[in-house]
Amino acid sequence: MLYLGRYNNSIDAKGRLVIPAKFREKLCEGGDTFVVCGGFSRNLNVFSMPDFEEFSESLMELPQSNAKARQLRQFFLTTAAEAEPDKQGRILIGEDLLKFAGISKDVVVVGNGKHIEIWSREQFPDATSFGDISELAAGLEEFGLKL
Repeated sequence: MLYLGRYNNSIDAKGRLVIPAKFREKLCEGGDTFVVCGGFSRNLNVFSMPDFEEFSESLMELPQSNAKARQLRQFFLTTAAEAEPDKQGRILIGEDLLKFAGISKDVVVVGNGKHIEIWSREQFPDATSFGDISELAAGLEEFGLKL
């Protein structure tokens, strides 16, 4: 189950966002509750509950004695909030998460494989921000990937 694509949308005055139907269908396969948490690029990540539980289990296996591991676990678990879509397919995103991601109104909702991301439209990287694509392509081998 992969989340793919990009959708432009907006947050309403109450902090609600309509999750695109294609994404919502996949997210709901694991139940009606999603998890929204902070992302590494000042964006928000949205997981189905089963995918977040799986991810959380891997976080809990990180060594408590390692400071970076503790910070990573704390980052994801303390920014996480449950969200359940209403009849219009909207989820309520808390003010603290909106502030973290710099989101006030216009957003881009994108698929990123096993989760979706919500970005402030102003902060979403456009095609030119990736630099020289041939350099990125050369990096595939570094990660053992082939195209």
